[in-house]
Amino acid sequence: MRLLHRAALPAVLTSSLLLAGCADKVDADDPRALTVSSSADACEVSKAEVPAGTVSFEVTNTGDAVTEFYVLAQDGLQILGEVENIGRDLSRTLTVQLPQGDYVTACKPGMKGDGIRADFTVSASDEKVEVSADEKKLVDTAVVNYRAYVQDQADQLLTRTEEFARLYTSGKDDEARALYPVARIHWERIEPVAESFGDLDPAMDLREADVEQGDEWTGWHRMEKDLWPARAEGYTPLTQAEREKYAADLVANTKKLDGLVDADDFTFTIDQVANGSTALLEEVAAGKVTGEEEYWSRTDLYDFQANLDGARVAFEGVRPVLDSKDPELAETLDARFTALEQLLAQYRDGDGFVGYDELDTQDVKQLKDGVDALSEPLSTLAAAVLA
Repeated sequence: MRLLHRAALPAVLTSSLLLAGCADKVDADDPRALTVSSSADACEVSKAEVPAGTVSFEVTNTGDAVTEFYVLAQDGLQILGEVENIGRDLSRTLTVQLPQGDYVTACKPGMKGDGIRADFTVSASDEKVEVSADEKKLVDTAVVNYRAYVQDQADQLLTRTEEFARLYTSGKDDEARALYPVARIHWERIEPVAESFGDLDPAMDLREADVEQGDEWTGWHRMEKDLWPARAEGYTPLTQAEREKYAADLVANTKKLDGLVDADDFTFTIDQVANGSTALLEEVAAGKVTGEEEYWSRTDLYDFQANLDGARVAFEGVRPVLDSKDPELAETLDARFTALEQLLAQYRDGDGFVGYDELDTQDVKQLKDGVDALSEPLSTLAAAVLA
């Protein structure tokens, strides 16, 4: 999960108005090519104003902590493009097509809080994006299919969350523990979509390590700790009233999420689908392969598989567009998805997975190498689809 709050996705943003993706290094001679230096206490963007069109940000982390970079709408909430999980001395490139207007840039060293922000202006220009009728048909199909997939996953999430809440509040802890990672599969498959709705993500999926002073800890992980308190020294179990409160809160927020994705004006743009695939794999790299997401239950490999499932679905959704523009990249991504799926399958145990603590250092390294091997070409997916 991520902590930067977002507004709901816009109802419709056509590809001619807003396109975002990660690409290779920026062209230094391009007036829309910028560099960003992210340190512990600064976010230095090389230009504060560029002409409208395709804008590329080459983001370099000059600090010690892992950082992120965002391009936000003028309200400072709606995320228009992002790159995450940028390690020390590493660079990532974000390509965003922006119409004329006012925006906000933000670096987030340590990946916590609101980040270091600055105003950013896009002036008028005559650059336009041409989309053929055939390509528009492929794009429209991808968007419609992905919307249906998200709605289905949200429906299943609600059903299993309600069941989990009943088991948890009735004291059937063994059954609740068994259902916990299974129910969360549906959340993890569409996690970037859930994160797009303002405070829903922190209310439902905040880890204890990310709770800021003065905030109340709610959601899945609050109950996870109560069900798996073995690693919590001196832990005091929740009372029955507290169990009912947190369970009811989670069910209410899940119903809200389900209602939002079922709304008539809820849709995607093709770049959001492609970037969703990248974001899901970044979730694996940031918390699942490291065993940080499910600190109490050690069920991280369920989340890993679910993030990978979601990334694959988003990739397959935009693949017809990609096949017409960069078939070599499509083949590379297909091969690396398959390789990572096969690697993860080694840790299956029946219908689920072994606990994270059963992995040794070499196991984790192999999984991390597999994630890195897929991440590199996947980071170019959106830019290739939009080319």
